[in-house]
Amino acid sequence: MVVETTKMSSKGQIVIPKGLREHLGIEEGIIFAIMGSDDTIILKKLETPSKEDLIKNLEKIAKEGRKRAEKLGIKESDVKNMIHKLRKK
Repeated sequence: MVVETTKMSSKGQIVIPKGLREHLGIEEGIIFAIMGSDDTIILKKLETPSKEDLIKNLEKIAKEGRKRAEKLGIKESDVKNMIHKLRKK
């Protein structure tokens, strides 16, 4: 575990020291979730999925949706009709 110190600016900004950024592979533009309780603040680096991973996941979701629709006897035209009907309301 790497431990370093930093100081908050008058604008509430905190710099993550270079050694810690390098150790954790943190680069400019990384998104963090931040949580706090009592005297503790935790930053969690959020991983942004790649375009390829997103496409793969969406394809998997679509495949599962098609299977469920087929099992329920729902056709593509049924979906289009439902959407049209709902948009009228």
